[in-house]
Amino acid sequence: MTEALVVIGIVALVSTGLVVILMFRLLKQGGSRSEDSALGHQVGEIRQGMDRVNRSIQDLNLDRVKQSERLETMLTSLNSSSSALRDILANTQVRGQWGERMAEDVFRLIGFVETVNYTKQTTVADGHSRPDFTILMPEGKKLNMDAKFPLTNYMKYVEAESEQEAQEYSRAFIRDVRDRAREVVGRDYINPDDNTLDYVLVFIPNEPMYHYIQQHGADVVEEALRNRVVLCSPISLFAILSIIRHALDNFAIEQASDEILSELAVFDRQWGNFVDQMETVGRRMESAQTAFESLKGTRTRALDRPLGRIRDIRKRRNIPDALEDGADEADDVMSLPEPADET
Repeated sequence: MTEALVVIGIVALVSTGLVVILMFRLLKQGGSRSEDSALGHQVGEIRQGMDRVNRSIQDLNLDRVKQSERLETMLTSLNSSSSALRDILANTQVRGQWGERMAEDVFRLIGFVETVNYTKQTTVADGHSRPDFTILMPEGKKLNMDAKFPLTNYMKYVEAESEQEAQEYSRAFIRDVRDRAREVVGRDYINPDDNTLDYVLVFIPNEPMYHYIQQHGADVVEEALRNRVVLCSPISLFAILSIIRHALDNFAIEQASDEILSELAVFDRQWGNFVDQMETVGRRMESAQTAFESLKGTRTRALDRPLGRIRDIRKRRNIPDALEDGADEADDVMSLPEPADET
């Protein structure tokens, strides 16, 4: 907007200069009517251009006023929203709920599911302490986490009007952070009997606040680490949960691999039994085949020899065949159709 006004102003100045030059030439020359007419035509065109420039400047001024009004309205709305948010977060309980909500957003972003990957407000082994979150780890391990939002003195530090007030509220804020970290140490969040890890997380749900702690409260961070308390922000919590998620995936793959290897061992044993049975059945089938070939060949020939001799004896003695009726009955019996296979 400012650049456009500057350009239009320059154009207006140049146009005014041209008008002055042309008027000067017109008065100086006092020439013919044709020249006067041409100069007058040029002056008219320049005046029209200046009128257009003036109208453009007026339009720009009007648009600037409208934009200023809209900007003022937006700033008023933003100030109202900020004041409302500040009033809401002034309540300690509401701040705690806000911090828990932000932690759950990170859980959902990483793909964690409640009661599967984490639980809320679960009482620990001492019977009276309840961390805000308990992250479920491989092999039944657990990692407890509390959400802390020491906002009051931090906001006073941000809004301080003098250097002395800023330093005072800064010290008060760092002291609040140290107190919140010590509160966690006094609880039974780290308990080998309850199968917990050797560390506990303290979630600070505000990145600028967390960075201020890192920059101006190094002694608080070191003290917390000595007490096995890890301070984390939304971004660092996301990184920690990513590592945990990777460990869970690897554990699931390893567990599935162990189950597959176990099933393969069972399969290998059953396959050995199957092969042994197949060999036994094969040997029995070979024995049956050998017996069948013997029955079909040797035994049949052995029976055919006495039958042949009997036929020769009957022929030599002219012994007739059996009675015709009996023969017919025998033929009828032999010609009966075979029974259908029921199967």
